Amino acid sequence: MKITKVLKQGLLLITMGSICSTTWAAPDNALVPTVQEIRLEACQQHLTDAHHGNKQTLRDEVNRYQLLAEQALTYREESIRIAGRLKQRMDSDLPLSGKDLDNLNAGTIAHLELREKLLALAESHECWLNLSNAEMKASGLSKADVMQGVMVSLSSALLLYDNYLLAISLFEEDAKLRRFLNDRDSGYQKGRLELAKVTLSYNAIENRSRVKTAIRFYEKNIPDYKAALAQDASLAYLDALIQQSPSYNMTKEFSPLLVLGRKLGFMESISRDALLAVGNEGMNIFSALFGNIVGLVEFRKGKLYQRPDVLDTVSGQLEAGDILLEKTPFRLTDKFIPGHWGHAAVWVGTEQELKALGIWQHEIVKPHHEAISGNHLIVEALRSGVEMSSLDKFSNVDDAVILRERVTNDQERITIILQALRQVGKSYDFNFDVETTDRIVCSELVYITHTEIEWPTDNALGRETISPDNIAKKALDDGPLKVVLLYHDGQLVAAEGAVQKMGELMSL
Repeated sequence: MKITKVLKQGLLLITMGSICSTTWAAPDNALVPTVQEIRLEACQQHLTDAHHGNKQTLRDEVNRYQLLAEQALTYREESIRIAGRLKQRMDSDLPLSGKDLDNLNAGTIAHLELREKLLALAESHECWLNLSNAEMKASGLSKADVMQGVMVSLSSALLLYDNYLLAISLFEEDAKLRRFLNDRDSGYQKGRLELAKVTLSYNAIENRSRVKTAIRFYEKNIPDYKAALAQDASLAYLDALIQQSPSYNMTKEFSPLLVLGRKLGFMESISRDALLAVGNEGMNIFSALFGNIVGLVEFRKGKLYQRPDVLDTVSGQLEAGDILLEKTPFRLTDKFIPGHWGHAAVWVGTEQELKALGIWQHEIVKPHHEAISGNHLIVEALRSGVEMSSLDKFSNVDDAVILRERVTNDQERITIILQALRQVGKSYDFNFDVETTDRIVCSELVYITHTEIEWPTDNALGRETISPDNIAKKALDDGPLKVVLLYHDGQLVAAEGAVQKMGELMSL
């Protein structure tokens, strides 16, 4: 399976912490501002420039943060896989290949850029913790707006802490990887000791204290927003990121002496080999917290998961070219998708169906013979890229629906299937832009395969996007799609009530 080029190139170097200390050329006896003072002044300036009477700016920032958070979660999962692969190679006494070295360098730069974007969003809202009523009034911000801004800052900080604990530690505890990542490479404009700077920043007591302050603010005020969490998907998403963070309770209970001890231990090791060495701490932390990465993505299994009755019923109804939509309220990503349905995919059909359509030996189909013969009959765009999946894997959901074009012919079905298979191996579209085809998001897959339908789109951040609910709408009001089969909350919905139920779910 191909994966996103950036992911292939990467280890995750998104980390918590402040930007390295700035050197100031100041006159003698001048008061030199601290990094914290500079940060707070920049936050206040951002408040004045961007938010005075402009609520749209806050909505745009929250939307932009959600995209970055999803990207960061994807990179974290992929970096763990990359670390495992590289460690296995080194355990076999094989050197890192030229491709491995190139990937590590390119990935370092790509992920440090993402880190800077996340830090910028976090720091631009940090001063909101202490806004006076007069400042809120002058800025046109409500208490709810302030709460959302603080939650952006806090969840971003915790996200970056988690990345360090769950992913970077895997690279840090290996001497060879640690040494390479701290080496300078002018070809990539990678400076020396980049990983060492990251670890020093992570261990900074000041940073821990800042996050702990934000946690206290969050815990004091979040009870007032319980009703809003049920109605506001963006707020619920931020809350889920905070609550599911492995670093949440760890940071609340942190000890400055413990952090100082870790920092001193780090300095001792860096003086020993002029690089970064934190012993086995990274791997120990990872072993203790690995299960939490699953919690960030999936809180339980779906109600249709591994049910033979469901698999038999669904597989018996599917036809090549059908659209599959699903709902997974137990996954963090589901809170990010607007509307009821959270994911879309295309069923390309069995070997028998493709032979009946005369395309089994088609040049686009042939590379996928093995996958199709192995019952990987669904094409879907996941955060790791567009791939072929099994119905068994796809059925880890609570709700599912099969949609089919009312009027179609074999040639149109062939076009749908070939278009779907053309997308396999492409990268995930974190911009959610239907007007680009080099990267694909799940609903865009339907958009570019079922081309006979005029699909509704929404404008978000200057881009035209299509959501799974936009697809489902075409099955309502005698639209071009029909509901073949519907499951809701783990139960099969009677055929005669399926369309009505679809409408009810999408109106909630």
